[in-house]
Amino acid sequence: MKVIRAIYLSNRLFAAIGIIVASALLGYAIGGLESFARALLYLLLSLAIIDILLLFRVKKGVTASRFAPEKFSNGDQNPMRIFIQNMYQFKAKLMVIDEVPDQFQMRKASFDIEIPAAGSKAINYELRPVKRGEYHFGKTNVFVKSPLGLISRRFQFGESTMVPVYPSYIQMRKYELLAISNQLTLQGVKKIRRLGHNQEFEQIKEYVPGDDFRTINWKATARRDQLMVNNYQDERSQQVYCLIDKSRVMQMPFEGLSLLDYAINATLALSNIIIKKGDRAGMITFQHKVSTVLPASKRNKQMQLIQESLYNQKTLYKEADYSRLFVTVKRKLTQRSLLILFTNFESMAALERQLPYFSNLAKNHVLVVVFFENTELKDLLESRPKSVKDIYYKTIAEKYDHEKRLIVKELRKHGIYSVLTPPQDLTVNTINKYLELKSRGLV
Repeated sequence: MKVIRAIYLSNRLFAAIGIIVASALLGYAIGGLESFARALLYLLLSLAIIDILLLFRVKKGVTASRFAPEKFSNGDQNPMRIFIQNMYQFKAKLMVIDEVPDQFQMRKASFDIEIPAAGSKAINYELRPVKRGEYHFGKTNVFVKSPLGLISRRFQFGESTMVPVYPSYIQMRKYELLAISNQLTLQGVKKIRRLGHNQEFEQIKEYVPGDDFRTINWKATARRDQLMVNNYQDERSQQVYCLIDKSRVMQMPFEGLSLLDYAINATLALSNIIIKKGDRAGMITFQHKVSTVLPASKRNKQMQLIQESLYNQKTLYKEADYSRLFVTVKRKLTQRSLLILFTNFESMAALERQLPYFSNLAKNHVLVVVFFENTELKDLLESRPKSVKDIYYKTIAEKYDHEKRLIVKELRKHGIYSVLTPPQDLTVNTINKYLELKSRGLV
Protein backbone atom coordinates (compact mmCIF):
# COMPACT_ATOMS: atom_id res chain seq x y z
CA MET A 1 0.00 0.00 0.00
CA LYS A 2 2.89 2.38 0.69
CA VAL A 3 4.17 1.84 -2.84
CA ILE A 4 0.74 2.46 -4.36
CA ARG A 5 0.23 5.63 -2.32
CA ALA A 6 3.60 6.94 -3.46
CA ILE A 7 2.75 6.57 -7.18
CA TYR A 8 1.47 9.64 -9.01
CA LEU A 9 0.63 9.78 -12.70
CA SER A 10 2.24 12.58 -14.71
CA ASN A 11 0.78 14.78 -17.43
CA ARG A 12 3.02 13.06 -19.97
CA LEU A 13 1.31 9.73 -19.21
CA PHE A 14 -2.16 11.24 -19.59
CA ALA A 15 -1.13 12.83 -22.91
CA ALA A 16 0.09 9.42 -24.16
CA ILE A 17 -3.17 7.79 -23.08
CA GLY A 18 -5.08 10.50 -24.93
CA ILE A 19 -3.14 9.78 -28.14
CA ILE A 20 -3.84 6.04 -27.83
CA VAL A 21 -7.57 6.61 -27.25
CA ALA A 22 -7.78 8.98 -30.23
CA SER A 23 -5.96 6.44 -32.44
CA ALA A 24 -8.34 3.67 -31.32
CA LEU A 25 -11.39 5.79 -32.14
CA LEU A 26 -10.01 6.70 -35.55
CA GLY A 27 -9.33 3.00 -36.12
CA TYR A 28 -13.04 2.46 -36.74
CA ALA A 29 -12.79 4.71 -39.80
CA ILE A 30 -9.21 4.14 -40.93
CA GLY A 31 -7.93 0.62 -41.22
CA GLY A 32 -4.71 -0.29 -39.43
CA LEU A 33 -4.93 2.43 -36.77
CA GLU A 34 -6.57 0.07 -34.32
CA SER A 35 -3.53 -2.26 -34.38
CA PHE A 36 -1.25 0.76 -34.10
CA ALA A 37 -3.20 1.95 -31.05
CA ARG A 38 -2.92 -1.52 -29.46
CA ALA A 39 0.82 -1.55 -30.05
CA LEU A 40 1.15 1.93 -28.49
CA LEU A 41 -0.81 0.74 -25.47
CA TYR A 42 1.53 -2.21 -24.89
CA LEU A 43 4.54 0.05 -25.36
CA LEU A 44 3.15 2.58 -22.87
CA LEU A 45 2.47 -0.13 -20.29
CA SER A 46 6.00 -1.47 -20.71
CA LEU A 47 7.52 1.99 -20.32
CA ALA A 48 5.36 2.70 -17.27
CA ILE A 49 6.52 -0.53 -15.62
CA ILE A 50 10.17 0.32 -16.41
CA ASP A 51 9.61 3.82 -14.98
CA ILE A 52 8.18 2.36 -11.76
CA LEU A 53 11.13 -0.02 -11.46
CA LEU A 54 13.60 2.86 -11.98
CA LEU A 55 11.92 4.93 -9.26
CA PHE A 56 11.28 2.20 -6.67
CA ARG A 57 14.35 -0.02 -6.98
CA VAL A 58 16.13 2.35 -4.57
CA LYS A 59 14.50 2.56 -1.14
CA LYS A 60 15.70 6.09 -0.42
CA GLY A 61 15.88 7.76 -3.79
CA VAL A 62 16.14 11.29 -2.41
CA THR A 63 16.59 12.92 0.98
CA ALA A 64 15.39 16.38 1.95
CA SER A 65 15.82 18.57 5.02
CA ARG A 66 14.14 21.87 5.82
CA PHE A 67 16.16 24.49 7.69
CA ALA A 68 14.12 27.24 9.36
CA PRO A 69 15.12 29.88 11.93
CA GLU A 70 14.37 29.18 15.58
CA LYS A 71 12.00 32.13 15.43
CA PHE A 72 10.64 34.46 12.78
CA SER A 73 10.94 38.24 12.79
CA ASN A 74 7.54 39.86 12.33
CA GLY A 75 7.20 42.05 9.25
CA ASP A 76 10.59 41.02 7.82
CA GLN A 77 11.72 38.58 5.15
CA ASN A 78 12.91 35.44 6.93
CA PRO A 79 15.18 32.99 5.05
CA MET A 80 14.11 29.37 4.53
CA ARG A 81 16.24 26.60 3.05
CA ILE A 82 15.48 23.10 1.77
CA PHE A 83 18.48 20.87 1.05
CA ILE A 84 17.82 17.94 -1.33
CA GLN A 85 20.16 15.11 -2.28
CA ASN A 86 19.59 12.75 -5.24
CA MET A 87 20.52 9.10 -4.55
CA TYR A 88 19.47 7.84 -8.00
CA GLN A 89 21.97 7.04 -10.75
CA PHE A 90 20.11 9.19 -13.25
CA LYS A 91 19.26 12.87 -13.62
CA ALA A 92 16.01 13.42 -11.73
CA LYS A 93 13.33 16.05 -12.19
CA LEU A 94 11.78 17.10 -8.89
CA MET A 95 8.78 19.10 -7.81
CA VAL A 96 9.16 20.17 -4.17
CA ILE A 97 6.06 21.27 -2.25
CA ASP A 98 6.66 22.67 1.21
CA GLU A 99 3.67 22.72 3.57
CA VAL A 100 4.04 26.25 4.94
CA PRO A 101 1.80 27.56 7.77
CA ASP A 102 -1.77 28.56 6.97
CA GLN A 103 -1.10 32.18 8.01
CA PHE A 104 0.92 32.80 4.84
CA GLN A 105 -1.98 31.80 2.58
CA MET A 106 0.45 30.29 0.07
CA ARG A 107 -1.76 27.87 -1.83
CA LYS A 108 1.14 26.31 -3.69
CA ALA A 109 4.65 26.75 -2.34
CA SER A 110 6.25 24.56 -5.02
CA PHE A 111 9.62 24.54 -6.74
CA ASP A 112 10.62 22.68 -9.93
CA ILE A 113 14.28 21.67 -10.04
CA GLU A 114 16.63 19.18 -11.71
CA ILE A 115 19.39 17.35 -9.86
CA PRO A 116 22.13 15.33 -11.61
CA ALA A 117 22.87 11.73 -10.64
CA ALA A 118 24.17 11.47 -7.07
CA GLY A 119 24.04 15.26 -6.86
CA SER A 120 22.45 17.76 -4.47
CA LYS A 121 20.82 21.16 -4.55
CA ALA A 122 19.51 23.74 -2.07
CA ILE A 123 16.28 25.69 -2.45
CA ASN A 124 16.28 29.12 -0.81
CA TYR A 125 13.15 31.18 -0.35
CA GLU A 126 11.78 33.77 2.07
CA LEU A 127 8.66 34.10 4.20
CA ARG A 128 7.25 37.35 5.61
CA PRO A 129 4.91 36.89 8.58
CA VAL A 130 2.62 39.78 9.50
CA LYS A 131 1.21 38.48 12.80
CA ARG A 132 2.87 37.34 15.99
CA GLY A 133 2.15 33.86 17.31
CA GLU A 134 2.84 30.21 16.53
CA TYR A 135 3.33 29.12 12.92
CA HIS A 136 3.09 25.38 12.22
CA PHE A 137 4.91 23.81 9.28
CA GLY A 138 3.81 20.51 7.77
CA LYS A 139 5.89 18.04 5.79
CA THR A 140 8.17 18.58 2.80
CA ASN A 141 6.83 16.69 -0.22
CA VAL A 142 9.21 15.73 -3.03
CA PHE A 143 7.84 14.30 -6.29
CA VAL A 144 10.56 12.60 -8.38
CA LYS A 145 10.47 11.79 -12.10
CA SER A 146 12.90 9.64 -14.05
CA PRO A 147 14.04 10.62 -17.58
CA LEU A 148 10.97 8.77 -18.93
CA GLY A 149 8.70 11.14 -16.98
CA LEU A 150 5.57 8.94 -16.98
CA ILE A 151 5.35 8.25 -13.24
CA SER A 152 6.19 10.36 -10.18
CA ARG A 153 7.23 8.97 -6.83
CA ARG A 154 6.36 10.95 -3.73
CA PHE A 155 8.71 11.24 -0.77
CA GLN A 156 7.71 12.97 2.47
CA PHE A 157 10.20 14.35 4.97
CA GLY A 158 10.01 15.96 8.37
CA GLU A 159 7.28 16.22 10.94
CA SER A 160 5.01 19.08 11.90
CA THR A 161 7.18 21.79 13.47
CA MET A 162 6.29 25.08 15.15
CA VAL A 163 8.19 28.33 14.67
CA PRO A 164 7.19 31.31 16.87
CA VAL A 165 6.94 34.77 15.31
CA TYR A 166 8.48 37.44 17.54
CA PRO A 167 8.52 41.23 17.17
CA SER A 168 11.01 42.40 14.58
CA TYR A 169 14.37 41.42 16.11
CA ILE A 170 15.98 41.85 12.66
CA GLN A 171 15.05 45.54 12.74
CA MET A 172 16.28 45.77 16.32
CA ARG A 173 19.68 44.29 15.43
CA LYS A 174 20.01 46.55 12.40
CA TYR A 175 19.55 49.71 14.46
CA GLU A 176 21.77 48.32 17.22
CA LEU A 177 24.66 47.81 14.80
CA LEU A 178 24.14 51.25 13.30
CA ALA A 179 24.07 52.81 16.77
CA ILE A 180 27.29 51.05 17.80
CA SER A 181 29.05 52.18 14.61
CA ASN A 182 27.51 55.68 14.81
CA GLN A 183 25.91 55.20 11.40
CA LEU A 184 22.27 55.76 12.36
CA THR A 185 22.15 58.64 9.87
CA LEU A 186 22.24 56.06 7.06
CA GLN A 187 18.70 55.03 8.04
CA GLY A 188 17.38 58.57 8.46
CA VAL A 189 18.19 59.06 12.16
CA LYS A 190 19.23 62.68 12.53
CA LYS A 191 22.20 64.15 14.32
CA ILE A 192 20.93 66.69 16.82
CA ARG A 193 23.12 69.70 17.55
CA ARG A 194 23.68 69.91 21.28
CA LEU A 195 23.41 73.38 22.81
CA GLY A 196 25.61 73.65 25.89
CA HIS A 197 26.46 70.40 27.64
CA ASN A 198 25.04 68.04 30.20
CA GLN A 199 26.53 67.95 33.69
CA GLU A 200 27.69 64.34 33.93
CA PHE A 201 31.50 64.41 33.99
CA GLU A 202 33.38 61.77 31.95
CA GLN A 203 37.11 62.63 31.78
CA ILE A 204 39.79 65.32 31.43
CA LYS A 205 41.47 65.46 28.04
CA GLU A 206 43.80 67.66 26.04
CA TYR A 207 42.27 70.68 24.36
CA VAL A 208 41.77 70.43 20.60
CA PRO A 209 40.45 73.18 18.31
CA GLY A 210 36.69 73.21 18.46
CA ASP A 211 36.33 72.32 22.14
CA ASP A 212 34.21 74.69 24.23
CA PHE A 213 36.64 77.06 25.99
CA ARG A 214 34.20 77.25 28.92
CA THR A 215 35.12 73.66 29.84
CA ILE A 216 38.85 74.41 30.35
CA ASN A 217 40.11 72.89 33.60
CA TRP A 218 42.59 75.48 34.84
CA LYS A 219 44.04 73.34 37.64
CA ALA A 220 44.81 70.48 35.28
CA THR A 221 46.18 73.01 32.76
CA ALA A 222 48.59 74.38 35.38
CA ARG A 223 49.78 70.88 36.31
CA ARG A 224 50.34 69.70 32.73
CA ASP A 225 51.50 73.06 31.37
CA GLN A 226 49.06 72.71 28.45
CA LEU A 227 45.38 73.36 27.96
CA MET A 228 43.16 70.63 29.42
CA VAL A 229 39.37 70.53 29.20
CA ASN A 230 36.64 68.65 31.02
CA ASN A 231 34.76 66.20 28.81
CA TYR A 232 31.09 65.57 29.51
CA GLN A 233 28.72 62.87 28.31
CA ASP A 234 24.98 62.50 28.05
CA GLU A 235 23.31 61.98 31.39
CA ARG A 236 22.63 58.31 31.88
CA SER A 237 20.21 56.08 33.76
CA GLN A 238 17.11 58.07 32.89
CA GLN A 239 13.81 56.18 32.78
CA VAL A 240 12.12 55.79 29.39
CA TYR A 241 8.77 53.99 29.19
CA CYS A 242 6.98 52.92 26.02
CA LEU A 243 3.21 53.01 26.51
CA ILE A 244 1.43 50.84 23.93
CA ASP A 245 -2.26 51.27 23.21
CA LYS A 246 -3.73 47.84 22.29
CA SER A 247 -7.29 49.01 21.71
CA ARG A 248 -9.31 48.73 18.50
CA VAL A 249 -7.87 51.96 17.03
CA MET A 250 -4.51 50.19 16.70
CA GLN A 251 -5.86 47.34 14.57
CA MET A 252 -5.89 49.30 11.29
CA PRO A 253 -3.70 47.41 8.78
CA PHE A 254 -0.98 48.94 6.58
CA GLU A 255 1.03 46.72 4.21
CA GLY A 256 -0.20 43.62 6.03
CA LEU A 257 0.88 44.73 9.53
CA SER A 258 -1.49 46.29 12.06
CA LEU A 259 -0.57 49.56 13.76
CA LEU A 260 -0.15 47.58 16.98
CA ASP A 261 2.53 45.40 15.38
CA TYR A 262 4.28 48.48 13.99
CA ALA A 263 4.28 49.93 17.53
CA ILE A 264 5.57 46.66 19.01
CA ASN A 265 8.41 46.45 16.47
CA ALA A 266 9.34 50.09 17.12
CA THR A 267 9.25 49.54 20.89
CA LEU A 268 11.68 46.63 20.63
CA ALA A 269 14.18 48.57 18.49
CA LEU A 270 13.82 51.77 20.56
CA SER A 271 14.24 49.94 23.88
CA ASN A 272 17.48 48.42 22.62
CA ILE A 273 18.81 51.86 21.63
CA ILE A 274 17.73 53.28 25.01
CA ILE A 275 19.70 50.63 26.90
CA LYS A 276 22.74 51.06 24.60
CA LYS A 277 22.65 54.79 25.37
CA GLY A 278 22.83 54.02 29.11
CA ASP A 279 19.20 54.78 29.99
CA ARG A 280 16.65 52.41 31.51
CA ALA A 281 13.89 51.02 29.31
CA GLY A 282 10.46 49.96 30.52
CA MET A 283 7.06 49.23 29.05
CA ILE A 284 3.35 49.52 29.84
CA THR A 285 0.57 48.08 27.65
CA PHE A 286 -3.12 48.85 28.07
CA GLN A 287 -6.57 48.91 26.53
CA HIS A 288 -9.73 48.79 28.71
CA LYS A 289 -7.35 47.94 31.55
CA VAL A 290 -3.59 47.92 32.05
CA SER A 291 -2.19 44.59 30.83
CA THR A 292 1.58 44.69 31.35
CA VAL A 293 3.85 46.79 33.52
CA LEU A 294 7.56 46.08 33.03
CA PRO A 295 9.69 48.29 35.32
CA ALA A 296 12.44 50.28 33.63
CA SER A 297 15.89 48.74 33.85
CA LYS A 298 19.13 48.39 31.90
CA ARG A 299 20.20 45.00 33.24
CA ASN A 300 21.44 42.33 30.86
CA LYS A 301 18.15 40.38 30.75
CA GLN A 302 15.94 43.43 30.20
CA MET A 303 15.83 43.11 26.40
CA GLN A 304 14.86 39.45 26.68
CA LEU A 305 12.06 40.37 29.12
CA ILE A 306 10.84 43.11 26.77
CA GLN A 307 10.87 40.76 23.78
CA GLU A 308 8.96 38.03 25.63
CA SER A 309 6.42 40.57 26.91
CA LEU A 310 5.86 42.02 23.44
CA TYR A 311 5.47 38.56 21.91
CA ASN A 312 2.45 37.82 24.12
CA GLN A 313 0.55 41.07 23.51
CA LYS A 314 -2.98 40.53 22.18
CA THR A 315 -5.96 42.78 21.74
CA LEU A 316 -9.57 42.35 22.85
CA TYR A 317 -10.72 45.14 20.50
CA LYS A 318 -11.87 47.26 23.47
CA GLU A 319 -11.76 51.03 23.92
CA ALA A 320 -8.63 52.43 25.58
CA ASP A 321 -9.15 53.57 29.19
CA TYR A 322 -6.65 56.39 29.76
CA SER A 323 -7.87 56.99 33.30
CA ARG A 324 -6.52 53.57 34.31
CA LEU A 325 -3.26 54.31 32.50
CA PHE A 326 -2.93 57.61 34.38
CA VAL A 327 -3.54 55.93 37.76
CA THR A 328 -0.99 53.20 36.98
CA VAL A 329 1.67 55.69 35.89
CA LYS A 330 1.09 57.86 38.96
CA ARG A 331 1.35 54.86 41.29
CA LYS A 332 4.23 52.98 39.63
CA LEU A 333 6.45 55.78 38.28
CA THR A 334 7.72 57.92 41.14
CA GLN A 335 10.67 59.35 39.18
CA ARG A 336 10.29 61.84 36.33
CA SER A 337 10.46 59.79 33.13
CA LEU A 338 10.13 60.03 29.38
CA LEU A 339 6.82 58.47 28.31
CA ILE A 340 6.47 57.51 24.64
CA LEU A 341 2.82 56.73 23.95
CA PHE A 342 1.97 54.75 20.80
CA THR A 343 -1.67 55.34 19.88
CA ASN A 344 -3.78 56.71 17.06
CA PHE A 345 -6.33 59.51 16.60
CA GLU A 346 -8.41 60.14 13.51
CA SER A 347 -10.24 63.26 14.72
CA MET A 348 -9.99 66.17 17.15
CA ALA A 349 -13.04 64.88 19.03
CA ALA A 350 -11.17 61.64 19.84
CA LEU A 351 -8.19 63.63 21.16
CA GLU A 352 -10.27 66.03 23.25
CA ARG A 353 -11.74 63.15 25.26
CA GLN A 354 -8.24 62.05 26.33
CA LEU A 355 -6.52 65.43 26.54
CA PRO A 356 -7.11 65.94 30.31
CA TYR A 357 -5.25 62.68 31.05
CA PHE A 358 -2.40 63.68 28.72
CA SER A 359 -2.09 67.05 30.45
CA ASN A 360 -1.91 65.41 33.87
CA LEU A 361 0.74 62.96 32.67
CA ALA A 362 2.78 65.83 31.19
CA LYS A 363 2.87 67.64 34.56
CA ASN A 364 5.13 65.03 36.14
CA HIS A 365 6.75 63.43 33.10
CA VAL A 366 7.92 64.21 29.57
CA LEU A 367 5.14 62.88 27.35
CA VAL A 368 5.52 62.12 23.64
CA VAL A 369 2.38 61.05 21.77
CA VAL A 370 3.15 59.00 18.65
CA PHE A 371 0.31 58.57 16.17
CA PHE A 372 0.00 57.66 12.52
CA GLU A 373 -0.60 59.26 9.16
CA ASN A 374 -3.17 57.50 7.03
CA THR A 375 -0.97 56.64 4.07
CA GLU A 376 -3.94 55.18 2.19
CA LEU A 377 -5.17 58.75 1.72
CA LYS A 378 -1.96 59.88 0.01
CA ASP A 379 -3.06 58.86 -3.48
CA LEU A 380 -6.39 60.61 -2.99
CA LEU A 381 -4.72 63.81 -1.80
CA GLU A 382 -2.35 63.88 -4.79
CA SER A 383 -4.90 62.86 -7.43
CA ARG A 384 -6.84 65.21 -9.71
CA PRO A 385 -10.60 64.64 -9.40
CA LYS A 386 -12.43 63.75 -12.60
CA SER A 387 -15.98 63.58 -11.31
CA VAL A 388 -18.21 64.85 -8.52
CA LYS A 389 -17.64 61.56 -6.68
CA ASP A 390 -13.85 62.06 -6.84
CA ILE A 391 -14.25 65.63 -5.51
CA TYR A 392 -16.26 64.29 -2.57
CA TYR A 393 -13.66 61.63 -1.75
CA LYS A 394 -10.78 64.10 -1.99
CA THR A 395 -12.58 66.60 0.24
CA ILE A 396 -13.09 63.96 2.93
CA ALA A 397 -9.42 62.92 2.64
CA GLU A 398 -8.26 66.53 3.03
CA LYS A 399 -10.49 66.89 6.10
CA TYR A 400 -8.90 63.87 7.79
CA ASP A 401 -5.40 65.03 6.87
CA HIS A 402 -6.11 68.52 8.21
CA GLU A 403 -7.40 67.13 11.50
CA LYS A 404 -4.14 65.21 11.98
CA ARG A 405 -2.22 68.52 11.71
CA LEU A 406 -4.63 70.14 14.17
CA ILE A 407 -3.99 67.34 16.66
CA VAL A 408 -0.24 68.09 16.54
CA LYS A 409 -0.89 71.79 17.21
CA GLU A 410 -3.30 71.03 20.06
CA LEU A 411 -0.81 68.75 21.77
CA ARG A 412 1.94 71.35 21.39
CA LYS A 413 -0.36 73.97 22.93
CA HIS A 414 -0.59 71.82 26.08
CA GLY A 415 3.18 71.26 26.29
CA ILE A 416 3.02 67.72 24.93
CA TYR A 417 5.49 66.52 22.31
CA SER A 418 4.14 64.60 19.33
CA VAL A 419 5.31 62.48 16.40
CA LEU A 420 3.03 62.19 13.37
CA THR A 421 4.53 59.49 11.17
CA PRO A 422 3.75 57.03 8.38
CA PRO A 423 3.68 53.49 9.80
CA GLN A 424 6.73 52.37 7.80
CA ASP A 425 8.84 55.24 9.22
CA LEU A 426 7.70 54.77 12.81
CA THR A 427 10.95 53.33 14.20
CA VAL A 428 13.24 55.96 12.66
CA ASN A 429 11.03 58.90 13.66
CA THR A 430 10.61 57.63 17.22
CA ILE A 431 14.36 57.13 17.67
CA ASN A 432 14.90 60.64 16.27
CA LYS A 433 12.53 62.13 18.85
CA TYR A 434 14.20 60.22 21.71
CA LEU A 435 17.68 61.39 20.65
CA GLU A 436 16.42 64.94 20.20
CA LEU A 437 14.92 65.09 23.70
CA LYS A 438 18.03 63.48 25.17
CA SER A 439 20.36 65.96 23.48
CA ARG A 440 18.26 68.84 24.79
CA GLY A 441 18.62 67.53 28.35
CA LEU A 442 14.91 66.79 28.70
CA VAL A 443 15.52 63.10 29.40
